[in-house]
Amino acid sequence: MSRSRYRIVEPQAPHFMTFTVLEWLPVFTRPDTVQILLEAFTYRQQNRGVRLYGYVILENHLHCILQSPDLEKQVKNWKSYTARQVIDYLQARNSKQLLAKLAYYKKGYKTDREYQLWEEGSHPQWIQNEAMLVEKLEYIHNNPVKRGYVDQPEHWRYSSARNYLGMAGLISVYTQWWTQG
Repeated sequence: MSRSRYRIVEPQAPHFMTFTVLEWLPVFTRPDTVQILLEAFTYRQQNRGVRLYGYVILENHLHCILQSPDLEKQVKNWKSYTARQVIDYLQARNSKQLLAKLAYYKKGYKTDREYQLWEEGSHPQWIQNEAMLVEKLEYIHNNPVKRGYVDQPEHWRYSSARNYLGMAGLISVYTQWWTQG
């Protein structure tokens, strides 16, 4: 039985998702750890048929809109891969305090690992129409603005806001559904 009340309703449709670091620990304050996430998104787009409509990465969580015929599997594999890569990165840099917290807050039943990076679940919300997609993208892109980190969504480096303004983003996102008008 799933631990979450959130479910992927229509596997073929886009879903808004949130991935949160365990106990909201600030792991993504380093460009290298963010790069791990970006590269994993790019790989899934190029090799696993995942559509990434938009994203924002903050210091302890990220929001994104994803679509894939096997979305649940792709999310599971993405989280597993990024967790392993980020933990390896932290170990290589001897980030003792952060690793100690990832070990301390790890769920007790996760006996197959020393650390846990991600909270369980992703709170998928089915995007049922274009208006909802626009609403979720605006939420995603305005997240750093609401937090007071930047004045304009496109000023946040780790976001797809630039992609929707016709500017180069750090990674590509699927924008073919959208028509500027």
